[in-house]
Amino acid sequence: MTSPPTGRFGLLLGVTLVATALNLRGAVSSVGPVLREMQLDLGMGDALAGVLTGLPAVAFGLVGLVSARVGRRFGTEPAVVGALVLLSAGLALRVAIPDIAVLLLTSLLALVGIAVANVLLPVLVKAWFPDDVGRMTGWYSLAISLGVAVPAAATVPIAEAFGGWRAGLGFWALPAALALVPWAVVLFRDRRRSGPRPGGSGGPGDVGGLPVAGAPELAGTAGAAPTASHPVGGDAVSRPPVHRQLKAWALTVFFGLQALEAYTTMGWLPNIFRDAGIAPGTAGLLLAVTMGLGAPISLLIPGLAARRPDQRPWVVGLTACSAVAYIGLIVAPAAAPWIWAVLLGIGLGAFPLAMVLIGLRASTTAGTIALSSLVQGIGYLIAAFGPVTIGIVREQTGGWVVPLLVLAALLVPKFVSGWIAAAPGTVDRP
Repeated sequence: MTSPPTGRFGLLLGVTLVATALNLRGAVSSVGPVLREMQLDLGMGDALAGVLTGLPAVAFGLVGLVSARVGRRFGTEPAVVGALVLLSAGLALRVAIPDIAVLLLTSLLALVGIAVANVLLPVLVKAWFPDDVGRMTGWYSLAISLGVAVPAAATVPIAEAFGGWRAGLGFWALPAALALVPWAVVLFRDRRRSGPRPGGSGGPGDVGGLPVAGAPELAGTAGAAPTASHPVGGDAVSRPPVHRQLKAWALTVFFGLQALEAYTTMGWLPNIFRDAGIAPGTAGLLLAVTMGLGAPISLLIPGLAARRPDQRPWVVGLTACSAVAYIGLIVAPAAAPWIWAVLLGIGLGAFPLAMVLIGLRASTTAGTIALSSLVQGIGYLIAAFGPVTIGIVREQTGGWVVPLLVLAALLVPKFVSGWIAAAPGTVDRP
């Protein structure tokens, strides 16, 4: 695609992107509300329950590292479609057979689909909307935030209405399957417009007329013409590897530490408030406020941040909000809990900032897929250590002061890495 999509087709691509993003967290956030019922029904101990709840970050990290190869091998669009098929199949199968091993394996199947789509969605944004990366990143980040909140809130009512936790979890296979509908329209419509490619029906980096996965410099698609965002020749040869760039690793650390912060918040914030004397119901509402702020922030930050080449002021502001929140939670958690919850929620806006930086810090789709794979693969592995480590520190020290000091201290490398990553420049140009 040599120009951004417009009109109805552009709207269709946007709907397809958002529909996909809506399904990228439900497999995770739907488990917690019915975890106790699952344990009782299946005879699942706390250790296995810990494996189930810790599986997402590990799967996102390990699979994220190879998702770039998946995109190169099959093309970005087919890979995302395949990811949605895995996701919907895994969500449906994990409640079909009453066995713990099957539950874990099918949950992993769904998480593999999510992990592939995690990495490749920024690539689609870059390929489909090269001149509107900020706004479209905002929309799909908003969809991801809603995909966290809605299953978390709706799983229990669905389970109560339709006979138990299996119905509550299995329901989320339906929207994942429905997300394949706009994909079918996109692929069919573009195939009709473009016709068959020379030598076949399209290479692994191109489906119809849509450039994906950095074709041709990434996938080597036969018959694909070079464009401004898909250079060939000398640039393709002289481009430095992304994994050798300081800015790429800085963005990886920034992403990983913000994800660690988010996972720790989801897991431990209610307990922090409850141990400070706040009622359980109120503690749950405080977490809802913190995580719920992700929706408007996800829509706001990417578009605003993408207007300028330098995003460092956003790093400063978001880190400052997190720092004030941690200081408040350490010194007087019950004095102004709503303020600390709001500030922490604003600080977690580092997630949509990191996502838009993936698109802004790569000048080609090839660079975007390589950067996205590195950042999310290593980043989620970093995040996987957060909740467990904080839990161990809490158990050893008997309180929340030291764990919160650890989180506050991690803001220093988060700020430094964010400062480097948010400075103008790209990682895939000599």
